[in-house]
Amino acid sequence: MVAQRPLADEAAVLAASDEAWHNLTRSGWMEAYRSHPRIGESSPSTQSESIQPPSIQSVQWSSQEQRNVGEADAVVKANLAEGNREYEQRFNRIFVVCATGKSASEILEILRRRLKNDDETELYEAAEQQRQIMQIRLRKWLQG
Repeated sequence: MVAQRPLADEAAVLAASDEAWHNLTRSGWMEAYRSHPRIGESSPSTQSESIQPPSIQSVQWSSQEQRNVGEADAVVKANLAEGNREYEQRFNRIFVVCATGKSASEILEILRRRLKNDDETELYEAAEQQRQIMQIRLRKWLQG
């Protein structure tokens, strides 16, 4: 994206970010997933030495995006926690979903559906969800 500067407007920034995201390798996507908190948590689930800790802004945005999960009843929260564990065992990464505007029950349904995916399908589904999160956060940052 730096090489494409100056970027004229929001649409150009979003298009450049999409291009950069789609040009990443699997390892690049995996690195991005590691910087995300689990659904229902506010900080990343794992830290590696190559990953910067999340910024205060990133933690705040994640909390805002997942606020509906925090308001869910105990049964849904427990089912999400169990689903997260099952997903991590199956795919060896955290479950990434664009939680903005979704209820905890909707997220749980999405999680259960995606647990049926094969690894390759799920990698691309998670990548698309991460791309959506990136777009939302870029818009917030640009409005900032």
